[in-house]
Amino acid sequence: MLLPALLLGLLLGTAAPASAHAVLRASDPADGTVLRTAPRQVTLTFTESVGLLTDSFRIYDPGNRRVRTGPAGHAPGRSDTARVSLPARLATGTYTVAWRVVSADSHPVSGALTFSVGKRTAAPVAPPDPAENRATTALHTIARYLAYLSLALLLGTAAFVAYCRPPATAHLRVPALAAAATLLVSSTALYLLRAPYEEAAAPTTAFSLSALTHTATTRPGVLLLARLALLLLAVTGATLLRTRRLGLPRRAALGTAAVLAVALSLTWSASDHASAGIQVPAAIVSSTLHLLAMAAWLGGLAALLWTLRHTPEPAGLPVSVPARFSRLAFISVTVLVVTGVYQSWRGLGSWQALTDTTYGRTLLAKLAAVTALLLAAACSRTWTARLTRAATPASAPARVPEPATGPPLPDLPDRPGLPEAPAGPPPAPAVPLRLLRRSVLLEATAAVLVMALTTLLTSTVPGRAATESARTTAAPAAGIPTASVTVIPFDTGAAGGRGKVQITLDPGRVGTNSVEAVIYGPDGGLAAVPELRVTLTLPAQRVGPLDTKVTDRGGYWSAPAFTLPLPGTWTMKATVRVSELDQVTVSAPVRVTR
Repeated sequence: MLLPALLLGLLLGTAAPASAHAVLRASDPADGTVLRTAPRQVTLTFTESVGLLTDSFRIYDPGNRRVRTGPAGHAPGRSDTARVSLPARLATGTYTVAWRVVSADSHPVSGALTFSVGKRTAAPVAPPDPAENRATTALHTIARYLAYLSLALLLGTAAFVAYCRPPATAHLRVPALAAAATLLVSSTALYLLRAPYEEAAAPTTAFSLSALTHTATTRPGVLLLARLALLLLAVTGATLLRTRRLGLPRRAALGTAAVLAVALSLTWSASDHASAGIQVPAAIVSSTLHLLAMAAWLGGLAALLWTLRHTPEPAGLPVSVPARFSRLAFISVTVLVVTGVYQSWRGLGSWQALTDTTYGRTLLAKLAAVTALLLAAACSRTWTARLTRAATPASAPARVPEPATGPPLPDLPDRPGLPEAPAGPPPAPAVPLRLLRRSVLLEATAAVLVMALTTLLTSTVPGRAATESARTTAAPAAGIPTASVTVIPFDTGAAGGRGKVQITLDPGRVGTNSVEAVIYGPDGGLAAVPELRVTLTLPAQRVGPLDTKVTDRGGYWSAPAFTLPLPGTWTMKATVRVSELDQVTVSAPVRVTR
């Protein structure tokens, strides 16, 4: 069970940096704007509260030199903002702002934007510093996957022993100890990697004293320390009970185990999606129940599979064990459905986000995997019920009447040829192991996929936040010019064939834009041309050319609705025909933001 998760973690951890959960809602100055005077500060507003780092802002001037700024802080009374002061004097040109903060659900988020003072100049293609350290991100992702897996196996094994009561439990010590050790090591690794993960630094910086002390002051660090303390407490208590052979009442032992399980689950739910957004208290309760139900079902499934593997074939397994697990799984699935529906609604916010966002598409993949798992579980439940009915005697043994009065009846002589009834209670019916092993193995395979997709969901921007960010950033801020104006000179080589074309994209962002083009002749006045064609291409994504289909409106050319599907630096091409024989195609880059 650990090996597939480790391989999957290596694959997903090295594929791409983990997505963060706080999304930039607005910025002042807005991305791509041209200001008449230099701003005194840069303010970013996010969809949730954010934490600041020692190097949250890196601002570069038109010459790609870093600008000295003041310390980063929040706007008064606004924990969802990040603000930095700028020098009193800024040179004319385009500035690049690279930022990195930590969202309320413990995931770092980074990005970049530009603004210009006076006029636009050539901005750097990307910030000089890397946005992510791949080694740190990969190690952190693998540790998160292993932590989820080991928690499910540990709590599921405990629930299986407590509720299903297998006849022997010594063989379950191996997976339980392996899960506890893996959870302890992965949680320690998460604590050590916390500071490098936030700062996008190398893993070698994890052992510095400043990194360790900084992590201890953050909410994720405190929760990780609490998790480690709970694990050490549980392991120490179990060791003392075993070595000193101390006995606890069953109810007291179960109550203590339940408290520890809930406390361990809270260290996850209080640091992930549930800790930010709407209805935080209800979300934390729902997330905790969801995690406990998942562990009882999937971890118990692994414990059942391990029990089947270590059960000798002639003896078989009592039917009561899979029957009890079937009931436990049914309860767990019911809790998972109720809490999963609530969490899906809270994370998505709309039906459109189900297909238009990465979170929604990942959720659909998880639902498909859960459906496959439920079908396999339903088959196992039906098969177990049939075995239980088949193993139960059809009728109870006949009751011998006892006379109300008189002497006792004499003993009847044994009939020849009839075997004696065995002494003691009848043996418990056993389950054929071969078929049950196949069924449980199929469920376990689907369970690994469900857990992988669940962990992936925790590192994906919720659909509600992504939709809200797209909606708010698409709306132009009051008083800030958002239209993109591009002027491209042209020269056909013929007499009177020189001039320039001015093309305006309004608002110059992803989505529906209006396109207007004006032709200026050699003398600087408006000029009429017989034909004009404007197209846009995004080379980085291999999109285009997209024809704007501008039409002559008598003095200018326009298209009322043209859709730009993606942000990035597009190549705008204008084909200008000034006569029947003379035409030229010119191009210029244009930046499209979200």
